Amino acid sequence: MQKYEKEHRALVLKNAAECTVLLKNDGKFPIDKPCKLAAYGAGMRYTVMGGTGSGEVNTRFAYTIEQGLEKAGFEITTKKWLDEYDQVRKVAKNTFYKNLKKEAKEKHENVIMYAMGKEMTEPWHSIHIDKTGDTAIYVLSRNSGEGSDRGVVEGDVKLAASEVRDILALNKMYERFMLVLNVGGAVDLSPVMEVGNILLLSQLGTDCGRALADILIGKQNPSGKLTTTWASYEDYCHEGTFGDWNDTEYREGIYVGYRYFDTACKKPLFSFGYGLSYTSFEQKVLSVSASGDFITVSVNVKNDGDYSGKEVVQVYVSLPDGKLDKAYQELAGFSKTSLLEPGCEEQTDISFRLSDLSSYDEETSAYILEKGDYIIRCGNSSDNTNVVAVINLDETICVTKARNCLGDPGFKDLFMERHSNESIPEEVQKLTINSNDINCTELIYDVEEDVDERAKSLTDEELAYLAIGSFNEKQKGLSIIGNAATHVAGAAGETTSKLTGKGIKPLIMADGPAGLRLAKKYYEDENGAHDASGAGMIPDSMLEVMNPLVKFIALKVTGGKKAPKGAVIREHYATRIPIGTAIAQSFNTDLAYSFGDMVGSEMEEMGINLWLAPALNIHRSILCGRNFEYYSEDPLVSGLIAAAVTQGVQKHKGCGTTIKHYAANNAETNRYCNNSHVSERAMREIYLRGFEICVRKSQPKAVMTSYNLLNGTHTSEHRGLIQDILRSEFGFKGIVMTDWVMTVMDSKRSIYRNALSNEVAGAGGDLFMPGGKKDYENVLSAIKEGKLSRRQMEINASRVIRMVDEMLIS
Repeated sequence: MQKYEKEHRALVLKNAAECTVLLKNDGKFPIDKPCKLAAYGAGMRYTVMGGTGSGEVNTRFAYTIEQGLEKAGFEITTKKWLDEYDQVRKVAKNTFYKNLKKEAKEKHENVIMYAMGKEMTEPWHSIHIDKTGDTAIYVLSRNSGEGSDRGVVEGDVKLAASEVRDILALNKMYERFMLVLNVGGAVDLSPVMEVGNILLLSQLGTDCGRALADILIGKQNPSGKLTTTWASYEDYCHEGTFGDWNDTEYREGIYVGYRYFDTACKKPLFSFGYGLSYTSFEQKVLSVSASGDFITVSVNVKNDGDYSGKEVVQVYVSLPDGKLDKAYQELAGFSKTSLLEPGCEEQTDISFRLSDLSSYDEETSAYILEKGDYIIRCGNSSDNTNVVAVINLDETICVTKARNCLGDPGFKDLFMERHSNESIPEEVQKLTINSNDINCTELIYDVEEDVDERAKSLTDEELAYLAIGSFNEKQKGLSIIGNAATHVAGAAGETTSKLTGKGIKPLIMADGPAGLRLAKKYYEDENGAHDASGAGMIPDSMLEVMNPLVKFIALKVTGGKKAPKGAVIREHYATRIPIGTAIAQSFNTDLAYSFGDMVGSEMEEMGINLWLAPALNIHRSILCGRNFEYYSEDPLVSGLIAAAVTQGVQKHKGCGTTIKHYAANNAETNRYCNNSHVSERAMREIYLRGFEICVRKSQPKAVMTSYNLLNGTHTSEHRGLIQDILRSEFGFKGIVMTDWVMTVMDSKRSIYRNALSNEVAGAGGDLFMPGGKKDYENVLSAIKEGKLSRRQMEINASRVIRMVDEMLIS
């Protein structure tokens, strides 16, 4: 183990509890020291460190919760139960993979792509439980991943009958019992809400068991808050559609997550921003001030409990009714305290601009603040706040004059009326903002971009190569993550090497929002660096269950082959950080920065220029298979955490982030060719807002578009998204690339085609990834035939050239 591995693992473990959320606590935890522990549940031995697909990281260490607890000194007394569960799971797993192959054949789908991201539901069993001691835990585990969405079935979103049976039995049987959730997304806990202690451990990337041990004995105190509302599945908003093969309708508009629950006066199981601690805190608002539309809320936080801990102060604003309907409240800002010892206190200031909460009026194509009272609320979760000030705006004003450019979804968004007649205490501070103190910005579009002289000197062929990811014209099989790069083994891809003679070096990219996804072991020859495992970057867990034919096909497709005899084998193990949702649950931008800094240092070590992360799509539905990668249902949390991670990465020379997936990629079902129908207002206020915040605060080096269509146009071919909004409105200066587009991803059931390289280039997309011969030919022929302007290609090429200069030369 290298020095950086030890240091980075220690950093993750030291801060793990900040990413966990204590959902219920009856005072029986923490315990004094490691003890005999009755431990049950799939997560004990089948611990999920992070989701599948791009969420996987090849790290040297991956301890199960059972192993971690034992290393920390706990004696597990339920080995017999765990051994019997092993057998149940083995049989269920074999049956699951046999059925997958059968289903793919019946649906005429590619078996590898069909199986991607699909996870076995928790199997039913009748294993007997014997009481052993007075302390027990049940580790409930769920996995999901890239390529598939979750199901409202037992063993996934719903608890399996045997899980409910055992959890309730243990809760009655043991004096001290904790339900531990090793999950990446919400599960419906309504059948087990009588349990007195529930910990959302989440998926922490490394030694989850050691982190859990620290929490059980009080060495670390959970201080995370939920970034997604947890409720009975039936209570979520079902106004729009989810999981339809070809079209997804976002009819709920702006009413996503807590915006829906709060406006509809529905009480979830656990609200957005909610999280307990082993200690307790008192919040006292000291003042609320306004300078123009810049609002500052000063709060004193005191630890009035018995354990050291951290608290998150949250400020929400209720906007006045007017021309546009509004959610009951929106998160305007948050701040996390330092570690407060019992009896200690500190002051924190939360500042925001009222104009950042403006609503988008499609009729006037403008962001507006409507006249009336803006109610400022402060507390520690969305359903536990107090009104601390009322700010009156004298006139409706235009904050930003934009233009509609995202298309018609084909329907009107859900309209919701808020509960009214709220009583505002007389003593609440009243402030007034004069509309003349807020300036209106009129955006400028279609500004001609400068072209680098080197781009002008390139031939049509060279421009086409620069627009496509590097590819081997003689390669057999697909150019995909793991074999699409030659400079770093297992990298996701790279820009072309054909122009190095002109000083345009390749940019190397690595996948993995939970760390760098690279080959663990590699060798080098005259053709570059190669994965030495022979697995072609296919996870060991998948290879174990593949039958010989499927394995042969998969290895051929991914180019997997073992190192030749005598080759020198080298290593580059990466550190797995907590999943995106867990990082966001910390509500700690400094910690997010530290994780980014850690990844950036490993990028420098391993020769990676662009990390294909962070991912900040909105948790529109708890069914999205990739929610674990994404931060929150709230765009402010998503944007601020992504910006902090980006700043941490980009402090390192030659290293940058690629924020993704831009945009409206909130499901995995037929993700390559699914058409998201979303209104202009919902896009701007919910689904693009996080990207805007991240771009403005951190200027990431790259943005990755999503696979899906938006109102009939692929996002990667959408000039309105790329040029008008991302570049002209947000001020993005970097390069725009596609996600990894391949024809094998096409489904016979799709009514929409896949993205095309020439259309992407014409829309202002700089890179079509991972790149292939046909993609190159499409661009070149479009240039030659005059269907794709050379001027546009020179502009695209200039962005790539300048990024190479910035990252590799300056």
